[in-house]
Amino acid sequence: MSDSETGLPDSFKLTRARKLAGTVAQVLRTEGIEDFQTTACDELDLIFEGIPGDRHSGFTRLSGGREPWYPRGTQMVNERQISILSVEELAEIAKRMDLQDLKPEWIGANIVIEGLPSLSLIPPRTRLVFDGGAVIRIDGDNAPCRAAGRAIAENVPGREGLDLLFPQKARRLRGLVGFVEKPGAIKAGEAVTAHIPEQWIYTPGA
Repeated sequence: MSDSETGLPDSFKLTRARKLAGTVAQVLRTEGIEDFQTTACDELDLIFEGIPGDRHSGFTRLSGGREPWYPRGTQMVNERQISILSVEELAEIAKRMDLQDLKPEWIGANIVIEGLPSLSLIPPRTRLVFDGGAVIRIDGDNAPCRAAGRAIAENVPGREGLDLLFPQKARRLRGLVGFVEKPGAIKAGEAVTAHIPEQWIYTPGA
């Protein structure tokens, strides 16, 4: 049977679409395609390929360890053009790792947002609409990896094991990845609205 109002089977619970507001705290980019860590900039110019000249720019990318269903190095669509982190979640990761600070540039952030609750749990298909006109479509959360942990270790001398500690402590706090749906420029201080689509858990036959 289905609910006549939602059109969903009775076992599917619907969460309505909503909007949440936040603020851009910082924008950053890599200095070249070989760089992992990013550098703060005054403005982030987005085109359909992503950030021009950035490490993760391009319509396509090569698959890696995150895509075990493809042979490593398979060319695929690039849904990971932009890395988006949260001020609040960075502070929580730093606390969990017993660090005085965790700077977003250490782990390759492009956009740091303040005020969007549980940013890393924002669902796929969400649109981040920036006041300057740019729109980023969210693909999903960004799983923490040892590469980011090693970058943190480079900036925190004297601490052993940070490369392994980061994936443990940053799970579901490491931010989001997405791609450019509408080009434009993004600056620190501008407002951003998350347009979160309606959601349901796929539970056939439950």
